[in-house]
Amino acid sequence: MASAVDAVGNPIPTSSVLTASAKHIGIRCMPENVEFLKCKKKDPNPEKCLDKGKEVTRCVLGLLKDLHHRCTKQMDEYVGCMYYHTNEFDLCRKEQEAFEKACPLK
Repeated sequence: MASAVDAVGNPIPTSSVLTASAKHIGIRCMPENVEFLKCKKKDPNPEKCLDKGKEVTRCVLGLLKDLHHRCTKQMDEYVGCMYYHTNEFDLCRKEQEAFEKACPLK
């Protein structure tokens, strides 16, 4: 896996990218996720929450682009390790530490 973004800079949300970025997503996109979950709880009809789901997607894709822009090398190394080791966190702790140091959780 060469990069977490495509040729024009758009994030490629593979399982390795999403898994490696999960802590950041959980923090940065929490408001959007909470609103989406509230909507789903209020009305199980999938059509009623499409806008909230789009907000979550927009947040995650924006975050991935930002992370890749701010700490390209560390993110690519962490994502590459996760991809190679089938998303096993324990085998990528060194890369995870470097990534979280370069792009601290906020």
